[in-house]
Amino acid sequence: MTWTSRYRTAARAIAVIGAAALVSACAGNGGAGGTGGTASGGGGAYPDRTITFVVPFSAGGPTDTVTRMIAEPMGAKLGGKIVVQNVEGAGGTVGAGEVARAEPDGYTVLMHHIGMSTAPALYQDLGYQPLESFEMVGLVTEVPMTVVARKDFEPATLQDLVTYVKANASKVTLANAGIGAASHLCGLLFQTAAGVKLQEVPYEGTGPALTDLVGGQVDFMCDQTTNTSGQISAKEVKVYAVTTPERVGSLPDVPTTAEAGLPQLEVSVWHGLYAPKGTPPDVVSKLSEALKTALADQKVIDQMAKLGTAPVPAEDATPEAHRTKLQEQLGTWAKVIADAGVKAG
Repeated sequence: MTWTSRYRTAARAIAVIGAAALVSACAGNGGAGGTGGTASGGGGAYPDRTITFVVPFSAGGPTDTVTRMIAEPMGAKLGGKIVVQNVEGAGGTVGAGEVARAEPDGYTVLMHHIGMSTAPALYQDLGYQPLESFEMVGLVTEVPMTVVARKDFEPATLQDLVTYVKANASKVTLANAGIGAASHLCGLLFQTAAGVKLQEVPYEGTGPALTDLVGGQVDFMCDQTTNTSGQISAKEVKVYAVTTPERVGSLPDVPTTAEAGLPQLEVSVWHGLYAPKGTPPDVVSKLSEALKTALADQKVIDQMAKLGTAPVPAEDATPEAHRTKLQEQLGTWAKVIADAGVKAG
């Protein structure tokens, strides 16, 4: 079973729940407009003005791509407009910090990836706490990663790559999107699995890193399928493996890391939506139901499939599942990062 096909049944379930939620929301809006407890930003029913989705990474990157996929259908479900704002810096912590300090009224929402669970281990003065500073809205998708290289890089297979980097550790360049980025975390796991320490080249975003990889300025990197599928299909980069237990439907000829001889390198990049702590429960609920509806949208499902991913199952697009995932991942990455001896400041 491929990575994409695993979620088709779940996607149908999301569609059913989304339809039920629409009926429920319509029924529940009849008495909207009161003053009790709902963040209205002006006395009306939420939302009565534009909602901003903050992406803490550069425009055109994987997290930005996923956010823009769901923003339009979520806005349609909510009956309002959603705009996407990119707030870059410090591995996603600048944008996350801004949202943590924003008015808890449902008009500023954060889309973040696995970096939410790694930041406490990387940054000493974070300024927020992932579990305490936010209300979880729901998980969105888990994106596989790929190990890719400039197209003329000598190693032909993943095993060849491991052998080559061990013999040329001082000369090989491993690109990433900055400390704490998904590409950086995957790179750490690769170095641990391969038993080697490489020269890392950090960029401000995966877009610039991949551009230099295509241009032959750096040797190889880990990056999400949402960012690499196009270049792989166009043969602009060399691909060694996907970092998931099963092959990815959109890249059927690419082996998994386990198949290619490096089973220790297994990671996917999960994404979730967050609101500032104290956002009213009914607003969080509306955002969560809108998320479920967006993930059931066939256009979103098709767009994600082309990029090697899929919506999460319906039961994961909830605040409860999101919080459970974050708690588990905080513990997992604290150990990985401590073992690697990495600190961002």
